[in-house]
Amino acid sequence: MKMMLLVFLCSLGLAGAAGLGRIEACGIRCSQGLQCKTKPHSLFPPPCETPPGGLDASSVFRNVSLATVMRCEGRQKCSLHLRIRIALQLTDSVHGVSVVSVCTVSSGMMENCRNISFKRASRERMSGEQVEVESDCTDVSPSQQVRVTVKTAPGYCGVTWTGAHQAPECTSPDLQRHVPECITGRLLYDINPQRKELTVSVVDMLEDHDYRLRLCHKDFICMGTGADALIKRDEPERSVQLQYSKPLPCLCIEGWSMVMDAPRVQVCPFRDRLEELWAGITFDPLEGMLSWTPPCPLAVVVVLCQQREAVCEELPDASRDISREKVSFTKVDPQPSLCMKFTVGSRSWTRCPFADARLQGLPSLPRAVVSQQASRDLTWVVVPAGVFLSGIVIVTLLTVCKSRKSKRCTNEKQTDLDFDRMIPALQTKPVLRGVLVPDSARCGNGETANLISD
Repeated sequence: MKMMLLVFLCSLGLAGAAGLGRIEACGIRCSQGLQCKTKPHSLFPPPCETPPGGLDASSVFRNVSLATVMRCEGRQKCSLHLRIRIALQLTDSVHGVSVVSVCTVSSGMMENCRNISFKRASRERMSGEQVEVESDCTDVSPSQQVRVTVKTAPGYCGVTWTGAHQAPECTSPDLQRHVPECITGRLLYDINPQRKELTVSVVDMLEDHDYRLRLCHKDFICMGTGADALIKRDEPERSVQLQYSKPLPCLCIEGWSMVMDAPRVQVCPFRDRLEELWAGITFDPLEGMLSWTPPCPLAVVVVLCQQREAVCEELPDASRDISREKVSFTKVDPQPSLCMKFTVGSRSWTRCPFADARLQGLPSLPRAVVSQQASRDLTWVVVPAGVFLSGIVIVTLLTVCKSRKSKRCTNEKQTDLDFDRMIPALQTKPVLRGVLVPDSARCGNGETANLISD
């Protein structure tokens, strides 16, 4: 009998080692020679009794093990069950142990108890032997935590075994292929960098249901970057094309079946492309502020450094540890050798935003500043040109006045006065400090006024 029990236990252990065990139907099973069956459980059991001398939990329950098994009605129609194995010692001193009570309870659920009874004849025949009892009719869900209590009935005070078990999560490959609430489908993809396009295929998707795909930026949740793509359940070609803008490490493909509370699967094609994160350095010349905002959540150390040949020497008090927030350095002098060094783990990258020519190295320089500088440059050209042209007009008019007769010059006195008033209006910015002085004998001797400059 002991040899058969050992073979029974070993066979069960080998079955579990290969993965989740399979059952055809749930039920109650006992060691060979012991007849057992289930009995209704009383909603209001009597108080526990004082156990006989020497009787305790360790002398009755030699071993209790908990495991999850799977029962399937189809390739994608499997359910999970809790398997409870109890190694029980039958002796003359436990003659009152005719029933074993197994109770299970999980968070938010009512306690579920099953009583297992032994027929008197078989129990007396196997007195002194260790017997095996197995029950696997308790349904469980993926990741569910279950508390198990095993005791005698009638119950002896203190003769109780308690334990806890957690069912496998949906990350188990066995559950992802066969348990409906865990089936996410598997995503395969090809990258076309020239067209910035991902071709995504779905295999092993949940039967008889449509499927959705999208691109998203992964953080606490995966935030969608565009419209979802739909794959119909009856489409023979189960693939779509998704467009992306930048190959960021946090850019992922997400897929899920069109059922309520469906689990989702994510794959990130560019998860190793950390160098894509260091773009987007901005500089505000008015504030002297150099900034960088991480496009993906990442623990990174950012430090300013001075590039000297092949080494970038870190500047004192210019280091920042960030993960999501923007990092800024103020009072920055935009020198070509000033760089930003990014460190993730043991890897580092250096970016020098001022290394190129005046504007080519500063792609984020505000256009308003450039326009403002251009306006100042244009002012220094237009103003002197206007003054120069005004001088030419003055000289020309004075020359004409000199060649005219005295009578005509007399008539031009009023004109000269008007012209004197016009000069300040033509001069947008006085450059020549000159005054027009009328000659007292101007019309008498036919001479013009002279332009005096000090």
